[in-house]
Amino acid sequence: MIRPLAAALLGLGLLAACEREAPAPRAVVSTHNTNDTRVAKQLFGHVSTASSQRAESLGFYSKGCQAGAAQLPETGPTWQAMRLSRNRNWAQPETIDFIQDLSRKAAALPGWNGIYVGDMSQPRGGPMLTGHASHQTGIDADIWLRRTDRLNLSVAEREAISSTDMQARGGAYTNANWTPAHMALVKAAASDPRTARIFIFPGAKVAMCDAETGDRSWLNKVRPWYGHNTHFHVRLNCLAGDTACESQDPPPPGDGCAEAREWQANILNPRPAPPADPDAPEPKPKRELTMADLPGQCAAVLTSD
Repeated sequence: MIRPLAAALLGLGLLAACEREAPAPRAVVSTHNTNDTRVAKQLFGHVSTASSQRAESLGFYSKGCQAGAAQLPETGPTWQAMRLSRNRNWAQPETIDFIQDLSRKAAALPGWNGIYVGDMSQPRGGPMLTGHASHQTGIDADIWLRRTDRLNLSVAEREAISSTDMQARGGAYTNANWTPAHMALVKAAASDPRTARIFIFPGAKVAMCDAETGDRSWLNKVRPWYGHNTHFHVRLNCLAGDTACESQDPPPPGDGCAEAREWQANILNPRPAPPADPDAPEPKPKRELTMADLPGQCAAVLTSD
């Protein structure tokens, strides 16, 4: 027989358990977008808030969406989010944690106070109205190469100023703006086990290959890519438990320095373009991603509260 006091305590315990917030639902697979030809960027690009679902990356980096995103605060003790008008300072909570960890490491570099964070993802991920083909699943982030000397930039300043160009000779080399601190920041990001890849212009990869005298394993994750001369792009691995997230194949073995030097050589001595074929058909314009191209869960992400 349960004593009255014990019964009362048991009742209170059950009540407290019932009053606890229920876990957020997962994004379920939907068939609503199987034949949905609406242009996905026009839908995801105009949603201003995250979904109320469990945090999850869905699909591939360039063909997916994100549920339950978190927003990087506009300013923190060791970071500032840039270009706030774009509303692209959203990501998976683990990505937010990565950014904050990296910013603290940056703040320890001489002359730096942290990092300026560029585009991450939209509130629900998905294709963007302008810019990136990737950044769709909440596990990509751009880190500016501009030295972070101030962390009190106004909203207007964050729209007006630009990052610092680090390349020379069309990206074959670094210029005088590149410093050992830049290499240390990239190395810190690449050394994090959550990182899958880092994209930066070829000359920076070659410079880091030449400068590294110790463990070279981190260089494997640093991949040369055009257009990354004012920032580097961090791509995280799919997060544990995100079974609908599609990983990228790992980089080839080795430090990747020979490949980077090939990029450098091709910039300095570009191969001549083949003669134009007068009978070749006109190239077709790139097709926009539709809702039907995205994982089935993205329909639920888009319509979630």
